[in-house]
Amino acid sequence: MVTVVYLVAAWMVAPGFYDGFTPQQPYHFVCPPIHYSGNQPPTNGHLDVKVIGGVSDANVAFTDDAQVLVDLLPGSFDVTGKTSVAVDIKPVSPCPKPPGLTYATNAYMITAAAPLVKKATLVMRYSDLIPAPSNIYHADSPDGPWTSIPVQSEAQPFTINATIDKFGYYAAGYPSSAVSHGGPNSQLLPIAIAVLIVGVLLAGIPLAIVRRRGAAQEGEPDDSEP
Repeated sequence: MVTVVYLVAAWMVAPGFYDGFTPQQPYHFVCPPIHYSGNQPPTNGHLDVKVIGGVSDANVAFTDDAQVLVDLLPGSFDVTGKTSVAVDIKPVSPCPKPPGLTYATNAYMITAAAPLVKKATLVMRYSDLIPAPSNIYHADSPDGPWTSIPVQSEAQPFTINATIDKFGYYAAGYPSSAVSHGGPNSQLLPIAIAVLIVGVLLAGIPLAIVRRRGAAQEGEPDDSEP
């Protein structure tokens, strides 16, 4: 399922969202961190899903800045009496600040003109300059309560995704009391390990040379012998 999401979305969203380890696109915050400069406002997303033969068509709704994506299966909606279903994704302002939670993404209101009858896949992109989220949270109102929903394995860097069965308000983050599993510090760890490995290898070169020279000298004949 996730593979289908990315194959479809790669053709539809702005370049950079599914480019793997290419430079990360700047995240557009509603409430940017104090150390974040050059922020631009996030954008909305709108999609009109066609109804063909009494069944809603498969499609992908996403924001224009590619920060949120919703993958919809054929027949995702109850389309009784409808010829199309409008889906809208809008960033929430002011930023919700539920107690005990820290959000790494904007909160988004996702609405549709018909209820879901099949589950959809929600993908949220987050910034590489802040701690990564560990959960996706849902609420029926920006005032909460916010509840976590199960997330799937990360298929692309700097994204978090989950299966949803209803629309509403969504945001990605982590409990404020928890240590996030990502962010700038975590990205320094692989670099530090690589530097350590290189240092060990370089430190071993002189020792190897000394041992080789010692072995060579032991194998040379003694000139003092007749």
